[in-house]
Amino acid sequence: MINSSVRRATIDAIACLLAVLCLHCVAAKPSMGKSLEAIREPRGEEAATFDYQSLDGRAVSAAAMRGKPTVLTFVTTDSLAAQAQVDFLVAMAKRDASAVNYAVVAIEPGDRRELVDLYRRVLHITFPVAIADGETLGGGGSFGDVRGVPVTVILDREGHVVWRADGRIARSEELRSAMSGVQ
Repeated sequence: MINSSVRRATIDAIACLLAVLCLHCVAAKPSMGKSLEAIREPRGEEAATFDYQSLDGRAVSAAAMRGKPTVLTFVTTDSLAAQAQVDFLVAMAKRDASAVNYAVVAIEPGDRRELVDLYRRVLHITFPVAIADGETLGGGGSFGDVRGVPVTVILDREGHVVWRADGRIARSEELRSAMSGVQ
């Protein structure tokens, strides 16, 4: 029988390999079938309202994110493209987490909390990871339908959506460029 540390190391290695393979696939076909153009959101009158339950108690809410630009990415645990997107965010957060809020919201039912926590640990996510609420799971809420993962949105300091990419990986350079006007 394989002991738990060997099993964990094997799972980590497989997850890393899958993320690398996904990144290579994306380099060959970056749009994943979607338009390469991200949506530049018109600045609405009202800021986004959200309050997701995080795995570790750190707030993933409109109130907690105000004051800094925020990058929210909606994922599912079975999406390789979402894993690649998270990998970009993890690298970015190492550099600028003090100036930018990062958070991942898993589009998973609450009874999959352990799976989402494993996802967080395997991908070495240091910023908050939350579980979507019922409204978001159903395709509603402030961000509309985010079930075509990965979906990445950038909020300005006041919480207005200023940029969005649906169903594709947004690379670090693209995200930094989109944030340049809100920092």
